[in-house]
Amino acid sequence: MGLQPLEFSDCYLDSPWFRERIRAHEAELEKTNKFIKELLKDGKNLIAATKNLSAAQRKFAHSLRDFKFEFIGDAETDDERCIDASLREFSNFLKNLEEQREILALSVTETLIKPLEKFRKEQLGAVKEEKKKFDKETEKNYSFLEKHLNLSARKKEPQLLEADYQVEQNRKHFYELSLEYVCKLQEIQERKKFECVEPVLSFFQGIFTFYHQGYELAKDFNHYKMALQINIQNTRNRFEGTRSEVEELMNKIRRNPQEHKRANQFTIEGYLYVQEKRPAPFGSSWVKHYCMYRKETKKFTMIPFEHRSGGKIGDGNVFLLTCCTKRNVDTIDRRFCFDIEAADRSVTPVTMQAFSEEDRKLWMEILDGKEALFINLYRANTRREESAQLDNIGFTILRKCISAIETRGINDQGLYRVVGVSSKVQRLLSLLIDANTCSEIDLENSIDWDVKTITSAMKQYLRSLPEPLMTYELHREFIIPAKSGSPESRVNAIHFLVHKLPEKNKEMLDILVKHLANVADHAKKNLMTVANLGVVFGPTLMRPQEETVAAIMDLKFQNIVVEILIENHEKIFKTLPDSTFPEPISVSVSPPNVPPRQSRRQGQRNKRPLAVYNLCLELDDVDNHSPPREDTPTGSMDSLSSHSPTPAVSSSPLEPDKNHLILESGDLADWTANHPSQIRSSMVSWLNTQSTTTPTSAIKTPAPSSFPFPTSATGSDRPAESVLNRRARAVYPCEAEHSSELSFQIGAVFEDVQLSREPGWLEGTLNGRRGLIPQNYVQFL
Repeated sequence: MGLQPLEFSDCYLDSPWFRERIRAHEAELEKTNKFIKELLKDGKNLIAATKNLSAAQRKFAHSLRDFKFEFIGDAETDDERCIDASLREFSNFLKNLEEQREILALSVTETLIKPLEKFRKEQLGAVKEEKKKFDKETEKNYSFLEKHLNLSARKKEPQLLEADYQVEQNRKHFYELSLEYVCKLQEIQERKKFECVEPVLSFFQGIFTFYHQGYELAKDFNHYKMALQINIQNTRNRFEGTRSEVEELMNKIRRNPQEHKRANQFTIEGYLYVQEKRPAPFGSSWVKHYCMYRKETKKFTMIPFEHRSGGKIGDGNVFLLTCCTKRNVDTIDRRFCFDIEAADRSVTPVTMQAFSEEDRKLWMEILDGKEALFINLYRANTRREESAQLDNIGFTILRKCISAIETRGINDQGLYRVVGVSSKVQRLLSLLIDANTCSEIDLENSIDWDVKTITSAMKQYLRSLPEPLMTYELHREFIIPAKSGSPESRVNAIHFLVHKLPEKNKEMLDILVKHLANVADHAKKNLMTVANLGVVFGPTLMRPQEETVAAIMDLKFQNIVVEILIENHEKIFKTLPDSTFPEPISVSVSPPNVPPRQSRRQGQRNKRPLAVYNLCLELDDVDNHSPPREDTPTGSMDSLSSHSPTPAVSSSPLEPDKNHLILESGDLADWTANHPSQIRSSMVSWLNTQSTTTPTSAIKTPAPSSFPFPTSATGSDRPAESVLNRRARAVYPCEAEHSSELSFQIGAVFEDVQLSREPGWLEGTLNGRRGLIPQNYVQFL
């Protein structure tokens, strides 16, 4: 039961029970006062904590803004630039969020703290003052009454009447004060309900406003977030392909380091220990030097360097070499030594020690040393004479292969990505290169040669040329425009460079690119978009003269050059370039804030970002859309395409006659605005799956036109469940090439399917045997 009401009539009785009710009201107001005092303290602590959080968030935002990723090479793709810019975008997002938080902190002060302080001071404080007066008047009234009652009855009548009058006046004053106090108590009891709760409601309204502003910021950020996730996925895909090339180069150098020496101005260079003579009591010391020698000028340079002293480089010494002589062990108490003499007589002969006998022989041979055993390990590698040549037979091979492919297999899924059996490819290429048998082979009608063998033979022919079709000389010039500039300037630069190619190279390139444009026009069936063809033919048509890590890092730009050739074939090969071609484009690394928009024209994406990215997401079944896997050996040039999505080409983001969503980067903004439900149920679900469900070592790229994981049936934003321990059915036959793989036919059912450590592969059990399964060969049950 609540507080009992204070009746005004009771003020005149002033009974003990009336006084108990007054004390109950006073206790409740004291409790309210303590509550408001504690609430004000907590509110101020909340404001202080909010300010501290805001300061920490701002410091975090500043750290994000000030950091910049360094990249390998001299340029980045647009995807990499967007990733670099993402930290500044995150910083700006946090900055905007903290501005809203500051507004919240101010609103807490104005809407919660000040109103409660005012109520506590003006209302509850006034009641306290009234209580003091009431208590004081009570004491005075009853003291005066007791004093009056103690008057002697023998007093004179006028004195008694005067005393009675004063008592009556004092009693009236007491009753009036009592009435006011009771009224004030009950008024405050009712007023506190809205005076306390209304500021708290305003405080929560401020919180709701803050979270709503955060929601609006997140909604505005959503487009950028989804585009960034695609940028990250594309960069991860390129990393997988580039890593295999880098590992292959590393293994080559590990097997034979000397054959992969980088070309530079020095004939030989490396570490040698140099004897430094000291005064007699101290003997001599041996100091490690990095030595470099140019045979053409006979200039010898040596620089002291000690790894153990923090890598400090000393002062170098340069002189002209005149003589090198081997030192035998009977003349010096060290092995692998030789002396060199300088043309300058003031320079005394220097004794050097190599790391091994083989190392000494190598140095002495290059230095024309006496008694040297000549083993020319540093002689330039002579490229073996290739049988493939850019001649009439070569043009005949190319035209025969193209004609057969366009007649028999233009719609084959994974065309050029699926490779033929190596032995059959070599046999076909040998027959085509031989002038006696080339004319006798009918590829268009022969059942002996399947399409994948023909495509592999054609690619092998182009790779076997003594020089790539786009030449070593122009390789760097082709790469430069792909790294920078506007889309139009890239096309103009490559247009100009193509017409600098030798006539035969340009003619063959024209034939090939026209064919590739035709292949791309059938991408809805063969799934070979311009981007996928760039991945396949980038390393085939372009390669640097020297195989280095830096050259492999440019692989992604070679693909871009081939894409531009395919997309702009008519302009580049059928028209002459502008005679007033501008100066070469300089590489710009200032990242844009958001990816530029793309053109919606089918098969024409020259206005898209430098790195083409398409994403094809399956909404229902994977039947009739998933291409066969590419059986490319690890490390081959075609293996780069095996980890990338194979998007379909479409003139509109969603085709009503297809059960899949085709989303290109330029269409992303329109799709976010016009199809929010489909974006939520498909793209966001898949992206969340990739970022939250898939381990780093597991599958990172979806199979072409299919989800790597089954999505939720509700189409919600929650990531789909993992595929661990699921059953799957084969939708394509597969012949195992390694003992770890499974062979199977269409319809085979696999048990206990799990993610594999190999990207693009799963592990499953078939007929009691466990092995690897190509991810895009199966459909989950």
